[in-house]
Amino acid sequence: MNQPRTSRIPAPFYAAAGAGELAYESLRRRLPAVVTTLSGRATSTGSELRQRATESIRTVNRTATDTAQTLRGRSADIDVDRLREVAIRNAAVVLTNAQAAQERAAAAYSALVARGERVIGAGVVQAADTVNADLASTEVAEVGATPATVAETAPAEAASAATAPAATAGGTAATASAKRTRTARAGKPAAKATAADAKPAARSTAARSSGTAKRGRPSAK
Repeated sequence: MNQPRTSRIPAPFYAAAGAGELAYESLRRRLPAVVTTLSGRATSTGSELRQRATESIRTVNRTATDTAQTLRGRSADIDVDRLREVAIRNAAVVLTNAQAAQERAAAAYSALVARGERVIGAGVVQAADTVNADLASTEVAEVGATPATVAETAPAEAASAATAPAATAGGTAATASAKRTRTARAGKPAAKATAADAKPAARSTAARSSGTAKRGRPSAK
């Protein structure tokens, strides 16, 4: 046999629905009293806030007025001449301190230079001083050349310039005479060779002439 099916919802769901119903009924009963209480508090709080704001504004205005009056009184009591004197005195003190600091810096630099000279050695410094002194004396000698010195030097330069062309001319004449001597010496062997060659030629010519004469004599007979 088939058993009938039921559509019953589980019990926990019914329990949750019942709890919600109870909460809703409780709120409905308490809500009017809560609304009334909150309305009263809002009214009282608003009036208190208005009073506090008004008092704060009054306090601020009073404080501003008192401060302005105090500043006016202080400005009236300020001695401008005294302030000027104080400013001048402070400026003088600052200037004095700056000069003292500059002097201390110069002294420290001089001490460092002296220490460096001791480390490097006095010999290097003395050599540098000697070189500088030599350069200075050389420059002074060049600048101190007088017109008399220039006049004494000019004739010597002119004499040397005149001697140079004469020496050149003498050298040229000597070179030409040497060339002529060499040419004359070279011409003598050439003349001897020509005379030696001419003698055999003359002999051969005379021999030929005598032979011809001898051949011609028998025919004449």
